[in-house]
Amino acid sequence: MQQEMTDLEVQTQTTQEDHSTILKKANNPVTLKFEDVVYKIKTKKGGILKKNSKSEEKTILKGITGMVLPGEMLAMLGPSGSGKTTLLTALGGRLGGRIGGSITYNGKPFSNIMKRNTGFVTQDDVLYPHLTVTETLVFTALLRLPNSLTEEEKVIHAESVITQLGLNKCKNSVIGGPLLRGVSGGERKRVSIGQEMLINPSLLFLDEPTSGLDSTTAQRIVATLWELANGGRTVVMTIHQPSSRLFYMFHKVLLLSEGNLLYIGKGAETMDYFAGIGYAPSVAMNPSDFLLDLSNGVSSDDSNEDQAVIKQTLISAFRTKLCDRLKAELHEIHRNVHEGLEDKQIARWTTTWWQQFSVLLRRGVKERKHESFSGLKIAQVLVVAFLSGLLWWQSDIAHLQEQMGLLFFYSGFWGFFPLLEAIFTFPQERMMLEKERSSGMYRLSSFFMARTVADLPMELVLPTIFVIITYWMAGLKATAGNFFETLFVLLISVLASQGLGLAIGALVMDQKSAAILGSVIMLSFTLASGYYVQHVPSFIAWIKYLSISQYTYKLLLGSQYKPSNTYPCATSTGICLVEEFPSVKLVGLGGKGISVVALAVMVIGYRLIAYVGLMRIGRTSK
Repeated sequence: MQQEMTDLEVQTQTTQEDHSTILKKANNPVTLKFEDVVYKIKTKKGGILKKNSKSEEKTILKGITGMVLPGEMLAMLGPSGSGKTTLLTALGGRLGGRIGGSITYNGKPFSNIMKRNTGFVTQDDVLYPHLTVTETLVFTALLRLPNSLTEEEKVIHAESVITQLGLNKCKNSVIGGPLLRGVSGGERKRVSIGQEMLINPSLLFLDEPTSGLDSTTAQRIVATLWELANGGRTVVMTIHQPSSRLFYMFHKVLLLSEGNLLYIGKGAETMDYFAGIGYAPSVAMNPSDFLLDLSNGVSSDDSNEDQAVIKQTLISAFRTKLCDRLKAELHEIHRNVHEGLEDKQIARWTTTWWQQFSVLLRRGVKERKHESFSGLKIAQVLVVAFLSGLLWWQSDIAHLQEQMGLLFFYSGFWGFFPLLEAIFTFPQERMMLEKERSSGMYRLSSFFMARTVADLPMELVLPTIFVIITYWMAGLKATAGNFFETLFVLLISVLASQGLGLAIGALVMDQKSAAILGSVIMLSFTLASGYYVQHVPSFIAWIKYLSISQYTYKLLLGSQYKPSNTYPCATSTGICLVEEFPSVKLVGLGGKGISVVALAVMVIGYRLIAYVGLMRIGRTSK
């Protein structure tokens, strides 16, 4: 790995080397101290449907105490459910609810400026699959780095991080995902770490950074983190079962069992401590395996001692042998408070609203273009368009009912299609939104506007192509005015349906449930729009006033027919007024202005509802 890094450093330009030098040292070292940290949650016993269900309080963390100094790397060990991730999230300032005890950073509580100097890498690598490594880090740099740097300097900063983390060989490769081949798991993890390294954090948290990686890749990741800690940063991570090589790279080790602290201290002294209280492995073994056995209440000497007794013995030993000394060290250590870190007043956001919108729009277009203009979607629209054109081939006003059927099909197809597309937008983005907003990367409003605008090309181009094909094949009124009025009505209907989909997705945030709810709502609107049922009972007729399909269908009829138009009919004169046709008379050809206003209100109103629904996500970074 050292040879690989040497080769990469030789390739780095002089400007990049200057930025890389900055990254090697932490600007503001942070001493992290936590004392008697307690975290409780309320759980319901008996289930929701049972009458006697009671709320119980469960303690997740039970008085955790410790300290991590600048230049140290702390590894939290323990079995699943021991509270590792909860403690890490609490120390990172991202845990909601009531937290008992004290957590301080250079002697002060968590603050906005501390948040700016803290990096947090989640266990799952939440990255956009179609962006390259360079694009991912450059977009992050443009959003997270302050305006004191120019855009060119931010790009150079991102490139220097790529070099520092040994990502030059894959810098132009896409990240990839389940259905798209991209970089390796270790490279993905380094990209996630790189996103946090862009801000040159003084404090870095990582949740299971070696999860799912082979031992060699895991060692490279931990070696990189060791180098970052060696630069004066405070590094804290959770790790499940590291190899012995990794174990001895940790400056400090913290062992948890069911929310109880069993040990915190130097990694090299861990085995001696447990041997001193009567627990030593009977054979040579990986220290982390031995510690996990102990935290599960399993002794390695094949004794029949009860697991609960072993756990209680270890808890008592910690309290008598380590706890008092640890608290004394916490109180004696010098508070290395840096005025520039804690006391300086900073702006709430590092970039302006317009900068955030511009970067997010560019990123959204790059990522979404593969999905928005996929061959499958284009083929779907083209096939339906040509099939519709052939079925309604050159129909004329003599076949008024058939033309009305085509116009109703317009409203139905372009009601469901954009709705179902938009429903999946925010549920798919939830993890990314939570990650980026919890880091204070951008305003929710800038994300929402960029995300909405990025989808407009697909939402407007495909229905335009659809109308161009079907309108002339079906023989609708061949004038520019009628054509563009039909197109305008359909596009505003598409935007209203898309808004409804965004609102449902943002409120429900579950793809399957949102799709079912959206289908039921749109089907109700379609049934009440005045085509299938002409005599709707009064007690349910109110649905049509909420129906996108009803207003769209009414406007589409108005785009083709005027009250003075006639059609051939079986009367004495052989000619009847279109407005007297039973299906047309029920819907009416008047009130176009009201219908346009209703759809415009829906376009805006549904998006406002979607925005309010998204406000629940990432509340810590409003």
